[in-house]
Amino acid sequence: MSLSQKPKASPTRISPARRAAFGILQRVELEDAFASSLLVALDKELRADDRALCHVLVLGVLRHRLWLDSAIQHFANRQVVNLDLAVKLALRMGLYQLRFLTRIPPSAAVNESVALVRAAGLKSAASFVNAVLRRATREPDYDPANEVSDPVEKLAIQLSHPPWLIQRWVETFGFDETSALARANNEAAPIAFRLTRKGMDSESSSRRLIQELESSGNQLQRSRIAPEAWRVNSSGRAKKPGTANALLQQLSAEGLIYFQDEASQLVANLLGAQAGDRVLDVAAAPGSKTTNIAALQPGAVLVAADLHEHRIRTLRDLSENQGAGVDQLVAHDATTDLPFALAGFDRVLVDAPCSGTGTLRHNPEIRWRLKPADIAELALKQRRILANSAAMVRPGGLLLYSTCSVERDENEEVVADFIKGHAEFVPASLSGSSDLVTETGAIRTWPHRHDVDGFFIKAFQRQV
Repeated sequence: MSLSQKPKASPTRISPARRAAFGILQRVELEDAFASSLLVALDKELRADDRALCHVLVLGVLRHRLWLDSAIQHFANRQVVNLDLAVKLALRMGLYQLRFLTRIPPSAAVNESVALVRAAGLKSAASFVNAVLRRATREPDYDPANEVSDPVEKLAIQLSHPPWLIQRWVETFGFDETSALARANNEAAPIAFRLTRKGMDSESSSRRLIQELESSGNQLQRSRIAPEAWRVNSSGRAKKPGTANALLQQLSAEGLIYFQDEASQLVANLLGAQAGDRVLDVAAAPGSKTTNIAALQPGAVLVAADLHEHRIRTLRDLSENQGAGVDQLVAHDATTDLPFALAGFDRVLVDAPCSGTGTLRHNPEIRWRLKPADIAELALKQRRILANSAAMVRPGGLLLYSTCSVERDENEEVVADFIKGHAEFVPASLSGSSDLVTETGAIRTWPHRHDVDGFFIKAFQRQV
């Protein structure tokens, strides 16, 4: 090369974290995959710092999608819906870093977003992405919500929830409660876990596991929601970066602990299985609550069922990994008659398929997939499953209904309808602090009130 020739600019290197985040966001869009599952599967492939940034980027983009898209439309002067998916994702990632991550240099956010578009084979769009993000750096105070006068639409953009869902919640819970709930949905959920049956092999081994976790730098606190749950407050005291988290992941892989939200763990506690009880978990997969029941009461006879064979296999693998004793696994459709003897179980759990609106901190993509009609369809399915499951409960036995939804249609209205049509059942009391128990005797947990997932739990006892 002669001295008069200019050297070619070297292509921008894409960090492993951004490349991985881009790939996960693509799969969330194209495959209806869940980001949480993809992030767990990816954990072993990245360094601790790259893994942390990948998590932040994926969940941040999903949580703030509506705000990001509204701002992109301003900076780009065109509708986001008309952009290629790769361009859309690169812009969301770049703008999220510019506006929400103070430690990311703007040049890195812009240049690597441009490089992601090039790597996706859309070189012609690179200059467009560059121009949009550089305009965003020149207008650091622009907020798309400021241009909206309608309070519901404004709140929807500010807190990145679908307007129809915000409207629905405002009508049910009021504006202030909706604002607090939606704001909490955009916060990272604390890490919660429990000891598995394998981890609870003896009292001494349980103590050793907790001591080992604390020694590695994890600041642990017992849950105030679920008696056997643990919450990780901080890992800042670790002797080496990533040590504390690495030990959590190692113990999870070994089946000694299991990551599970505190409110989800509360369900198995309230079921209250006793030694010798025949227990049926009607919609059991992937097995979080089934294996929790087994850990809390290994002396129960536990039958777990779900709709699809592949979900039953997932449940079996989880059970084996945790050393949980599940006595029988059955594939069945709970919206039809169940393949068990009538009145053959002491305790029956119906953790019903639901909208999942109580889990938006963990699964932010749900808010963008859910449609208004879905809730009505799910409520109909829940009524069928609950009615079919009731026939399995022996006289004197307990029927427990739960969802991870905050929607009254899936909760209070379902159980009110059940009581009207099943005189042989009466509501059973549930133990819990006063801020968890509703006026109807159900348990409700909330992200913004209790810093756990939104769950609804109601118990019934069969009289005859």
